[in-house]
Amino acid sequence: MESMLAAARRAAEKGGERIRQGWGNAHEIRYKGETDLVTETDLDAQNAITAEIRSAFPDHSILTEEEGGSVQKGAELWIIDPLDGTTNFAHRFPFVCVSIACRREGETRVGVIYNPILNQMFWAERGRGAFFNGNPMRVTRREDLRKSLVATGFPYEYRGNVRKEVITRLDRMIASSRGVRRAGSAAMDLAYVACGIFDGFWEQELKPWDIAAGALLVEEAGGRVGDFGGAELNLDKGEILASNALIHEQMMAELDIKGNGQKP
Repeated sequence: MESMLAAARRAAEKGGERIRQGWGNAHEIRYKGETDLVTETDLDAQNAITAEIRSAFPDHSILTEEEGGSVQKGAELWIIDPLDGTTNFAHRFPFVCVSIACRREGETRVGVIYNPILNQMFWAERGRGAFFNGNPMRVTRREDLRKSLVATGFPYEYRGNVRKEVITRLDRMIASSRGVRRAGSAAMDLAYVACGIFDGFWEQELKPWDIAAGALLVEEAGGRVGDFGGAELNLDKGEILASNALIHEQMMAELDIKGNGQKP
C-alpha cells in the first residue's frame, strides 16, 4: 500500500497546481465571516486534494476547512487546509500554502505544507525527521528571546476580551524579542519555525487544519509545541506556542498575561 506521506505530498502538489492556476486572476470571493474569505480556488484545491486522498485511502476520514468532516470510518483522519492564507492569495501576497496532516488514533503521523508560489515543500513523518525541499531541516539554536525573531497571527473574531488578550500579548512580545512578524498563514509560520527562519510562533483562536501539519514539522525538526501554559497541544483548543525549545519558557512567560497580573 502507498505510504501516507507519499499520498500527502502528491495531494499537496495537486492542490498547489490549482493555487498556481488561480494566482493573479480575478476571483469570486465570498465571506464566511466579516473578514474570513473563501475563493473558488480554495474549493478547486480542496477538490483536487481530497480526490487524491480518497483514491489512495478510500476508508480514511477527511476533515477540511471548506467542507467540514466526513463520517468517521476508521482510525485514520486527514486534516486539510486547501489554501491557508486566502486573504494573502486574494491580494497576491505569496505567503500561502496547502496544509495536509494525517492522524492515526489521535496522533499526527504525517504533515505536509506546500507553498506553490515560492516553491517551498515541507514535510515530516513522525519519528523520521522533517525536510524542506528534500533537505533535512532543524530549528534554530538561539537561546535568548531578546535576540529572536518570532511570528504571530490575529484571529478573525477580533473583539472583546479576545482582542485585549491578543494586543496585550503582542505588546509584551514586541518589547521582549528582536521582532515580531505577522504574515497571515499559521501553517507557513510553523513551517518557518521548523526550518529555522523564525525562532518561535504563537497564536490563539485557530482551527485543527491551521496547525496539525505544522506542529509535527516543528517537533520533528527538534522544536517544542504546546499551549500557552505549557500543556500538550490540543488541536481543538486552538491555542499554540511553537518554538526552537530553547526560548519556549521565555515565550510562555510573556504570553501568561493573567499570571503577570495584567487582566485582559
